[in-house]
Amino acid sequence: MISMESSNSENINNNSNANLSASSSSPFAAVPPTGSSSRYENQKRRDWNTFGQYLKNHRPPLSLSRCSGAHVLEFLRYLDQFGKTKVHNQMCPFYGLPNPPAPCPCPLRQAWGSLDALIGRLRAAFEENGGKPEANPFGARAVRLYLREVRDMQAKARGISYEKKKRKRPQQSSMLPPPGAI
Repeated sequence: MISMESSNSENINNNSNANLSASSSSPFAAVPPTGSSSRYENQKRRDWNTFGQYLKNHRPPLSLSRCSGAHVLEFLRYLDQFGKTKVHNQMCPFYGLPNPPAPCPCPLRQAWGSLDALIGRLRAAFEENGGKPEANPFGARAVRLYLREVRDMQAKARGISYEKKKRKRPQQSSMLPPPGAI
């Protein structure tokens, strides 16, 4: 089991792009930046290009059409080395503490929220770049289960529960006056 200390790995690509150097032809074309893109669109493009570099540098190189949920999991585990969230091992004395009092040698990993957002952007980019929704490796059951496992382990280790947000139902406005108004 693991525990985490802080979650400040908003931009997964900062370190990983530098480590994915171009070496052979890309399995799919890099998406060029556009002038009036939103922050989300720019991040989605960078994530897509990073995943393309990962596939290109994979041994043996992978085409996007042969990419599966297992390859996406491999990519997420690869990204862990660039994480900024302290993750305590179960044997660490700070395991389960939301705010540990001292440093420890436990590894840094990607925070669940960062991975979840990344998968969401890559899932959208896959379909925008011609992929069929039913063949989307980012929506594979194994990927969803992995994200759930990471979330649950990190939450349990910190003593914090990630409760599903409850939908607020819109208040129904009735045409009748409130009781006692007549």
